[in-house]
Amino acid sequence: MQLFDVYPLYDITPVKGEGCYVFDESGKKYLDLYGGHAVISVGHAHPEYVKSIQEQAAKLGFYSNSIKNPLQQELADKLEKVSGVKDYSIFLCSSGAEANENALKVASFETGKDRIIYFENAFHGRTSGVVAITDNESIKAPFNLGHKATKLAFNDTESLKKEIEKGDVAAVIFEVIQGVGGLDEAESEFYRSAAELCKENQVTLIADEVQSGYGRTGDFFAFQKHGIRPDIITMAKGMGNGFPIGGILTDNNIQPKYGMLGTTFGGNHLASAAGISVLDIIQNENLMENASEVSEFVKAEAVKIPEIKKIKGRGLMIGLEFDFEIAALRKELLFEHQIFTGASSNKKLLRILPPLNIKKEHFESFFEALKKVLKEQHHKV
Repeated sequence: MQLFDVYPLYDITPVKGEGCYVFDESGKKYLDLYGGHAVISVGHAHPEYVKSIQEQAAKLGFYSNSIKNPLQQELADKLEKVSGVKDYSIFLCSSGAEANENALKVASFETGKDRIIYFENAFHGRTSGVVAITDNESIKAPFNLGHKATKLAFNDTESLKKEIEKGDVAAVIFEVIQGVGGLDEAESEFYRSAAELCKENQVTLIADEVQSGYGRTGDFFAFQKHGIRPDIITMAKGMGNGFPIGGILTDNNIQPKYGMLGTTFGGNHLASAAGISVLDIIQNENLMENASEVSEFVKAEAVKIPEIKKIKGRGLMIGLEFDFEIAALRKELLFEHQIFTGASSNKKLLRILPPLNIKKEHFESFFEALKKVLKEQHHKV
């Protein structure tokens, strides 16, 4: 049987990970500055993380959500403590797309309305509802186009106000820092105005923290910098350090009802154990503080390189924007210097999303390699 060929693949086969590195089948070592799309939060094969999963697997890996699972409550309590986000309830699922789908469903239940506002360059997932509010027409099938969705310019308060006041909007959803879209972040005033408009018009405000959450920006959630309180917060990626887990946090003013949401694998025993371990490591190893400190070093080094025209993002959610398309640059870094980096819909932007326990010396290696590649490319021109 063939694999359904929907991914262009690099000819690299990682078989082992350790901290900020992965190793291929020949033993070649790669510096991981991408974390598999920001998924690896506490490092590959972290010993405490591995131990937690092994111990739980030896006891009970899975049973359905029709029984009590105290690990879910332990995860909820720890998340509240580490994040500082109070007076929310949690629903656990298995991915970022599932989290965003559930957020939209809750918003529609809560408001009785069905139109969703999203923003240019947004990426919220590939399943039916969330792909309809993702700014990429090429990945939308005809089936996905029936949803009532309105795309607006990011950071445009007047357009947002005009649409919300039409009275049929269930939710406004945004990534505080856009991921696939290119690391853009609106001004604080925009987020605050959006929150006020939503509250005044009984619209649900959804912060998509699937990529930017879990300490990646130096804050636990990226929205915390802007002084707002979303009605719903979605999360996934770094939540399980590679184990599939996602979730939504809903303001306690939103009341649950039996049957409102459901999931087979969400919050299972193994997933919960992974999630608890990640939170413990983030807290015990001060990884949010590390993200902020290392980010300052990266920015200080990046400004010394004239080819880098703009530095985007916060913490360890970093975009380096050049004055040329970076596809060839990424390949050189990967195949000649064994460094994984990421791309975005902005073809001039190098995206960096490493494990949160990365150190300055790892980035010293990156900048040394980057300078060599840029020098070689300059000579070729």
